[in-house]
Amino acid sequence: MTHRIAIAPSGFKESLSAARVAEAIAVGVRRVIPDADLDLIPLVDGGEGTAEALALAGGGRLVPCTATGPVGEPVASHFALLGGGTAPGPLTAVVEMAAVAGLALVPPGLRHPGATTTYGVGELIRAALDSGARRILIGCGDSGTSDGGAGALQALGARLTDRHGRELRTGGGVLHELERVDPSGLDPRLARTELLVACNPYNVLCGKRGVARVFGPQKGATPAEVELLSAGLERLADVLTRDLAPAFPPATGAPVDLRTAPGTGASGGLGAGLAAVGARLLPRYDVLLDGLDLDARLARADFVITAEGALDHQTVRGKIPAEVARRAHACGVPVLVLAGTIGPGAQDVRAVGVDAYSSILPAPMTLVEAIGRSGEFLADATERAMRIMALGTRLAPLAA
Repeated sequence: MTHRIAIAPSGFKESLSAARVAEAIAVGVRRVIPDADLDLIPLVDGGEGTAEALALAGGGRLVPCTATGPVGEPVASHFALLGGGTAPGPLTAVVEMAAVAGLALVPPGLRHPGATTTYGVGELIRAALDSGARRILIGCGDSGTSDGGAGALQALGARLTDRHGRELRTGGGVLHELERVDPSGLDPRLARTELLVACNPYNVLCGKRGVARVFGPQKGATPAEVELLSAGLERLADVLTRDLAPAFPPATGAPVDLRTAPGTGASGGLGAGLAAVGARLLPRYDVLLDGLDLDARLARADFVITAEGALDHQTVRGKIPAEVARRAHACGVPVLVLAGTIGPGAQDVRAVGVDAYSSILPAPMTLVEAIGRSGEFLADATERAMRIMALGTRLAPLAA
């Protein structure tokens, strides 16, 4: 009997792409079941690797460029053009915010989200427009910023000023000083371009679950800085709603509530900033999994293996293993999750269809060593899991 196994992981941040994670898991499976029928489905969530993955899946190409990084210095970045311009409809570009404003681009000693900026995201959007794109997909995830997309708006031509008419510095730490947003200098091509933001709908800009309070500490903010960022984002939502809503009325339906609408908190509030200039905020998997036929591929499998760097309370709030498990569970297919670390709340994943989960780390070690050997550990952990499953299969008749 041939075992059909679907391998559908995310990447391990700052370590392995989703494709390399899938390949490492496949190595471990084949050590135990050499003739297994493996279906490798590397998945992205809008963060690191999204542009490259969609370019490969869509017959496109990466366009290298230099843009302003999260700490204000130039960084080597890229965006993707899909289909080489031969596909019907407008040319589509993919802007991956992590490629220019991701946490991995912020040196550990400079991880102060009040100072980091999304200015480079706006520069990539302009570069995509210069390439002829009239449909731009912005992938949100793995951000090192908390400026509500203010930097991106500045790069696109908006003026953000204080009560004295002075241009605001970049970074979320000064947003509480914002008095006005002048849209007159915004790139006019935005009005003729479809902007789609692939984001986690659980992330909102303001309130008790606002993005500064949930993710600010992870990006290096102290409790006092978290409150300052929260106040600044509240102020930004007020001013954007007042000053940009007349210039960018919603195409359909009611105006987006920039404070609490699903996805407004994506990537430190980038979702809200882009929504203010007409972008549509969409659940990321509705956009990013399009064309993969994921449900049918999971349904054909006897068993699914997925993976992510950290399994914890945030996993069930829109992370890839939870999405894979939810879909596989609907098909009656069991799911194993492999993770770099297991944190508080990991047990919650059982509610979305995960049957078992395990850490890949064989012993306590430094983060640097774990990152450097993650491919090796993934293969070994997969082998251990498969051997335990094989043993359970042999014991099942005895137990019966």
